[in-house]
Amino acid sequence: MISAIIVTYNRSRFLSEAIDSVLAQTYFKKNPAEWELLIIDDGSTDETGLLVSHYLRTVPNIRYYSEPHRGVSAARNRGLAEARGDFIAFLDSDDLWLPSKIEVQMSFLRAFPSAPFCLTEEIWIRHGKRVNQARKHQKPSGYILERALSLCLLSLSSALFRRQLLAEVGWFDETFPVCEDYDLGLRIALRYPYYYLSSPLIIKRGGHADQLSRKYWGNDRWRVAAMLKALSSGPDEPAASLIREEIKKKATILAKGFRKRGELNQAEYYEKIISSVSA
Repeated sequence: MISAIIVTYNRSRFLSEAIDSVLAQTYFKKNPAEWELLIIDDGSTDETGLLVSHYLRTVPNIRYYSEPHRGVSAARNRGLAEARGDFIAFLDSDDLWLPSKIEVQMSFLRAFPSAPFCLTEEIWIRHGKRVNQARKHQKPSGYILERALSLCLLSLSSALFRRQLLAEVGWFDETFPVCEDYDLGLRIALRYPYYYLSSPLIIKRGGHADQLSRKYWGNDRWRVAAMLKALSSGPDEPAASLIREEIKKKATILAKGFRKRGELNQAEYYEKIISSVSA
């Protein structure tokens, strides 16, 4: 079984299209008993509950869970706890799957049983217009730890995971308000190659004001935290050296930024981190 998980928070204006893109999956239409959609409502105060109720009356594969607002990581973990499938797919509530997304990925994972997950290429929409990805966002396959340290290369909406992979590397870190995907991506990159499929099979819609990536200044503070966690896990020396170098780069930018903003305690914290990984 495949468990599709949508986490949503006050996104009713996008949610119906996301749900419809799940229902339109060719794989699910061919295998109606082999999938489920879990919608985790992270404390929405808009029309989300009413919108989902219409689907619940007509689609038996959908389950809906509403809980107090605790953040995207806790909500995704609730979805994992409720999921029954051996394969897990996440869809952000403002993104869309193209109809063949799951079918193509299942074909790949069945053809390559040693691959613990795979990702697809993406179509990016910003402010309603299609945009080209920058070179740095182009997706490589293989052991990509060095690339995965500099920026997040794990696009959750494009991924299909074998459940045992998430059991092995761990679920989402609920202390991370953002960059939880970066943290998970590092844990995977330390153990396994990435498997990218070149076909663009999802649409990522961005540019709206409530995106979590726009909520905080200095999101690299959580990337540094993720890298410190990765170091503490005891990677081999080549990997540890790459991690230390990237920590120094990101912590240097953070220290300068916090000093400029007059947040001296924070600046000194990152300066100490730089010293510790340079020793």
